[in-house]
Amino acid sequence: MDRAAPDRPPGQSWRQRLHRVIWQSDTPAGRLFDQVVVVAILVSVGVVLMDSVRGWHQDWRQVFVVTEWFFTLLFTVEYLARLASVERPLRYVLSFFGIVDLLAVLPTWLALFVPELHALIDVRILRLLRIFRILRLTAYVDEFQVMGEALWASRRKILVFLAAVLMIDLVMGTLMYVVEGPENGFEDIPTSVYWAITAMTTVGFGDIAPRTGLGRFIASAMMLVGWGTLAVPTGIVTAEMTVRRHARGPAPARSCDQCGAPGYAAQARYCQQCGAALPPPDARAKA
Repeated sequence: MDRAAPDRPPGQSWRQRLHRVIWQSDTPAGRLFDQVVVVAILVSVGVVLMDSVRGWHQDWRQVFVVTEWFFTLLFTVEYLARLASVERPLRYVLSFFGIVDLLAVLPTWLALFVPELHALIDVRILRLLRIFRILRLTAYVDEFQVMGEALWASRRKILVFLAAVLMIDLVMGTLMYVVEGPENGFEDIPTSVYWAITAMTTVGFGDIAPRTGLGRFIASAMMLVGWGTLAVPTGIVTAEMTVRRHARGPAPARSCDQCGAPGYAAQARYCQQCGAALPPPDARAKA
């Protein structure tokens, strides 16, 4: 006699079951899937970093090739599974995470089917695209999403701030071009603006430095202004994140009866810590 698995309600299609595992993490299978993908991303990025070391690349070339193909096949199967589990595949393909998922597997496949691209691999253009796999971690951390929402909501304020900083750099760079001149390294206005940007951000590469007393006074003022300027975008984003945190309200009071893990939303059905079924949202209220 066939017995239905607890995670597969009667009448649920394979696509629905696949969608539940891939896109929902409130089940033991979904939680395990997310953990496997995160570990695979971290290990694959580590392989890319190690492969860029000249000595390791020569000594362990075959190991790196086999490992890279293993992760490429793994992420390709995952990408195809995501396409098959959604109702609108094109919408996923054109989304941010869909593009990142494609970049995780595209370089290796391009080099295989277009032999001429091996010349690009020699200059590491395609190989370095694999580092985009690290961006896939943003899909598994809620804080990344909150920060992204805050940055998007603050985009106009940040653009206005950057425009003001650019105007200051343009004016001060032009002033330094007049004060110092080409004989002191300020050969033209774009070069002087480049110096103003490095001074404003307190980077100070040292390739161009003022020689006159007035030029050094202007440079000191630029550096002091830079200290206060750097805090402005941080304050804008932090204020937006605080507003969004308060707008979401307090965390839900649901918790797991088995392990006591708190903070589950009303739609959650399974505990992410132990995998046990969660009580109904109104069960504690009726008790």
